[in-house]
Amino acid sequence: MQSFTSVAALRCYLNSQLSAGERSLALVPTMGALHAGHLSLIQRARLENTVVVVSIFVNPLQFGPAEDFQQYPRTWDRDRLFCESAGVDVIFAPSAAELGIRNNANESGDLTTVIPPIAMTSVLCGKSRPGHFQGVATIVTKLLNIVKPDFAYFGIKDAQQVAIIRRLVADLNLSVKIVACAIAREDSGLAWSSRNQYLSSEQKVKAATIYRSLQRAEQVFQDGNYTSTALKAAVNQELATESTIEIEYVEIVDPHTLKTLEIVEESGLLAIAVKIGSTRLIDNIILLNRQPIVAIDGPAGAGKSTVTKQVAQILGLMYLDTGAMYRAVTWLVLNTETSLDNEPAIAELVSTCNIEFNFHPTAFNLKINNEDVTDAIRSLEVTNHVSAVAALPVVRHFMVQQQQRYGSKGGIVAEGRDIGTNVFPDAEVKIFLTASVKERSRRRFIELQNRGQHDISLEQLEIDIALRDEKDSNRTIAPLRKATDAIEIQTDGLTVTEVTERIVNLYQQKNITKNR
Repeated sequence: MQSFTSVAALRCYLNSQLSAGERSLALVPTMGALHAGHLSLIQRARLENTVVVVSIFVNPLQFGPAEDFQQYPRTWDRDRLFCESAGVDVIFAPSAAELGIRNNANESGDLTTVIPPIAMTSVLCGKSRPGHFQGVATIVTKLLNIVKPDFAYFGIKDAQQVAIIRRLVADLNLSVKIVACAIAREDSGLAWSSRNQYLSSEQKVKAATIYRSLQRAEQVFQDGNYTSTALKAAVNQELATESTIEIEYVEIVDPHTLKTLEIVEESGLLAIAVKIGSTRLIDNIILLNRQPIVAIDGPAGAGKSTVTKQVAQILGLMYLDTGAMYRAVTWLVLNTETSLDNEPAIAELVSTCNIEFNFHPTAFNLKINNEDVTDAIRSLEVTNHVSAVAALPVVRHFMVQQQQRYGSKGGIVAEGRDIGTNVFPDAEVKIFLTASVKERSRRRFIELQNRGQHDISLEQLEIDIALRDEKDSNRTIAPLRKATDAIEIQTDGLTVTEVTERIVNLYQQKNITKNR
């Protein structure tokens, strides 16, 4: 593991590493005092990338005059060992001066700052912490520009921060994907925080009430009451059981825009800030008022499309064939004789194309630029080139946006290579379908024979599928990978009906209903 305090040294190192081959670079920004919550971010970054950078910087710009900047825990030696054991490649621990902050106070002086939309910074924590999110946005922007990561990982405990940073990245057209990771909790349910160490043992017991209050509201929501009034009342009633808890706010807002919600029609962020003694703690949950999403991932030839259609039909959900969408774009590239090496031309094609399809699992059809390509996208030529096209960052970015738009209201079964890990990480059911290369080749051979394509051998198909697996698993953007919370189903020796029944049973075991 390398450690750097200067921008110049960090950039030299990263340039040397990234020039050695195609690599994916992750940044995990922290203020040190690392704990299990940070570890969950690092572990996910490590799983999904080849180079992981952890920044450690206690940012003076985000602390108010009466806040705990001087007292904030600084545990460098422990943090270094923590990162090393977690498999971090680089620690970047700059001084304030290295990041252009010319004094040790919390004032920016003549430093160029980033000012997010006031509507997002003046609510929730922003009410009591003026200037906080401007300080966060300024330093995060600097870190993103210095490291230039492909992915940056943040904990959703700081949901307001995540929403603001996502908006910042979108508005400034920064080339980074913000990954929000689930809240890591202590055994009591208390969300991990560097400030937890300020709490006495007795205060920690009382602090567990925070999460219990969120759980109480979640139960009210699941029982069918989506009003802000009822949900906040449930939280307040539970918090009132501990007289030492001082409530700063209990709010329900849109998780993306942070606008106040009176009714949770699709999704809502239920956020809390309290004080226990002098320690300020925050927590939240996301409430989803939508039909469920079933995400089915797996390698080529595992039977995903056939199974997904049947699962959608049985459960009465819509069928989102993301693989067909990528095949449609590949067909367009080939049909227009655009070179696969001409990424700008492909970017132009993708950004201006129009994809339409029927979601119904038994009557699926797909059009691109008004031309029906339902059958054409299954050709051997498209099959042989779809991985290369799908691996292009501009194609992935466009497709994920389209897929997430289709799935915003839920009620879908989607299949692909990164549905559970990238497109719908909050899907209620995640499945990873797989089979041996030999079995997948046999299935593909029969399919091609039935279509009258007799010009390829079973042996060649085995080679092609093995190569495709390697490409899909090692591509920089959204590689084929089983989500940590996905259930794997090995389909060798199973019929389509048997696989479908297993998925339907798993769905039903989770007590998911189509309508709450």
